[in-house]
Amino acid sequence: MVSTTSCKISYSFSGVNISPEVLTYSVDYFPNRAALVQAQLSQLFTEALMDKIQGNTSLDLSRDGGDVQFSGEITNYETRPTAITSAETAARNRLTITVRVKYVNVVEPDLDFDSSFSRYEEYDASQNLNDVEDALITLLVDDLVEDIFNKAFISW
Repeated sequence: MVSTTSCKISYSFSGVNISPEVLTYSVDYFPNRAALVQAQLSQLFTEALMDKIQGNTSLDLSRDGGDVQFSGEITNYETRPTAITSAETAARNRLTITVRVKYVNVVEPDLDFDSSFSRYEEYDASQNLNDVEDALITLLVDDLVEDIFNKAFISW
């Protein structure tokens, strides 16, 4: 009689903790359902999430139904004053982006989540949003993608 015991261990020095049985990922297009729509935001966000996963894991992109799956929507894109001067005018404005993400892990379903992620950046009210919007969006998308990636793949 032969008896075998197996043990599954996954480790990484980068902090990424993915089961070796997870080989592929898929990212659905994230439509912008916010009241205020920025034309390129959906595409920028979707591509940034794909690039983050591709660049920081050994997973292969699957166009439909990967072992881990990301879907969702942009639910909020807004700018509003945050600091009012004594003359009752805005001194600072805040640009906020919120994304709802549904993460499905086919191999380890206990890791699934459906969560909203929100980030903001402030800018001087003397600046026109059109002049700073691209730079702010880049910062916000990078932060959101980092948060989503960490929740899905980093388990410290």
